Amino acid sequence: MATERQKELVRLLTRNQRKIFAYIYTLVPHRADAEDLLQETCVTIHDKFDDFETGTDFLAWANRIAYWKVREARKNFARSKVIFDDRVMDAISETAATMQAELDQRHEALAFCLAKLNERDRRMILTRYERGSGVERAAAQAGRTIQAAYKALTRLRQLLMDCVTDYLSTGDRPAEG
Repeated sequence: MATERQKELVRLLTRNQRKIFAYIYTLVPHRADAEDLLQETCVTIHDKFDDFETGTDFLAWANRIAYWKVREARKNFARSKVIFDDRVMDAISETAATMQAELDQRHEALAFCLAKLNERDRRMILTRYERGSGVERAAAQAGRTIQAAYKALTRLRQLLMDCVTDYLSTGDRPAEG
């Protein structure tokens, strides 16, 4: 039976694993390397979880562990054509950490703005950006010609961009109306 502490670890890892992976992937040249380092990082997070203080920033703590895992692994990447020196890696690491908060805000804004679209438009734009999908599929599902779909998608992207910009500039949800 899992203890409360174990449950907390699972919740935190589940919530943040994609972000940890994205952070690692900014520091290594290949996706497979990032996936391997994510696994190693998760094992270390598990082993050191008693050192984590509940209520503090789990993602920052986990990314610090990932950073050191990447540094340890750098000798394995020496054969790669792409290798960063420590200063570049440190700069990328700091930038990635700073950008994570902005990306979270942008995702929140986009979710808010997508919810404001009518069902047909929302379904069309989501279909267009599904993995393996395209304009043709989105047009077919929306019952539109390809040309009409391109025009609608252009209009929807502009609407979403304006909505996200408004959302981010006000620091809160824009006034309805």
